[in-house]
Amino acid sequence: MVAPVIPVLTEPEMESILQAATEAGARYASIIPLRLPHEVAPLFRDWLERHHPGKATHVMARVQDMRGGKDNDPNFGSRFRGEGMFADLMHQRFRLARKRAGLERAGETLDCSLFAAPPRAGDQLALF
Repeated sequence: MVAPVIPVLTEPEMESILQAATEAGARYASIIPLRLPHEVAPLFRDWLERHHPGKATHVMARVQDMRGGKDNDPNFGSRFRGEGMFADLMHQRFRLARKRAGLERAGETLDCSLFAAPPRAGDQLALF
């Protein structure tokens, strides 16, 4: 998982992240663009102004472009993907980089028959 991808700041590193993941043994990769829920947005803006003051306006413009003009899009289906031209370009770039890194194979299918519900009494020691 390459997340969160911060437009302008960490987006240029996608290719090197995927290559490093391949070298570390990853077999599949996915992406989530930056999300800024209400509690996080002010903290992120403050961090951005302190550490990247020359890029802050550009970064936030891209984030808001991918989030329907807001810092965050809480809607199911778009919150983990984004929308608009810049989100589409980010995903297209990611797909190409993932293909070059050999990480296109779908994730493993989970064997749900191995699931066991935890004990009722809340005895967490049984988990170990």
